[in-house]
Amino acid sequence: MKGIMGVKLGMTSVFDEEGQAIPVTVIHAEPNQVLRIRTKERDGYEAVQMGVGAIKERKVAYAQRMDYQARGLTLARYVREFRLPGATELEPGQYVTVGDAFAPGDIVDVIGTSKGKGFAGVIKRWGFHRGPTSHGSKYHRRVGSLGSRTSGGGGRVHPGRKLPGRMGHRRVTTLRLRVVRVDGDRNLLLIRGSVPGPKGSLVMVRESVRNRKGAV
Repeated sequence: MKGIMGVKLGMTSVFDEEGQAIPVTVIHAEPNQVLRIRTKERDGYEAVQMGVGAIKERKVAYAQRMDYQARGLTLARYVREFRLPGATELEPGQYVTVGDAFAPGDIVDVIGTSKGKGFAGVIKRWGFHRGPTSHGSKYHRRVGSLGSRTSGGGGRVHPGRKLPGRMGHRRVTTLRLRVVRVDGDRNLLLIRGSVPGPKGSLVMVRESVRNRKGAV
């Protein structure tokens, strides 16, 4: 089972054996506690539920506190599920470290929440072109025609139309990134390229789905 949660610290660069600079994202992944195992017989799918981070007891619901206490588990701030092969080999209460999960050269997917940009117009949000800025035009950065007529189209805006609205702050998965280094002593994971989210945000690193399906 290859999967772990961590916090994005930011980007830097490292050098390989040939002296080439490699841009990497540094992820601090403390040991993740295995909380629950999902099985096909009981739940219909195989997965492992993992938790990381400290949280005050008063911030956790009473029923959840009692459940953790009965099973001898530590309360976790963040709880996520990984649908990965080999999940049933783990046991609740076990801890997974970066050294257990990954090695240099592994191909991984990183899941995070993208940076929120707030309310944005169609030019910034969707890349629309602006209108003319001269000859008396007053139509510069607006949406434009909505492409619907009263007859036939029903005189309405069809679902899926690209309009102004909230931009960013969505779950994003970046596929097929390579693990450059694993620092088990400091719980650091260096992954080539950029990953979703701002500094200090939670990310999930898992074995690449496309690799499991045999894609190149």
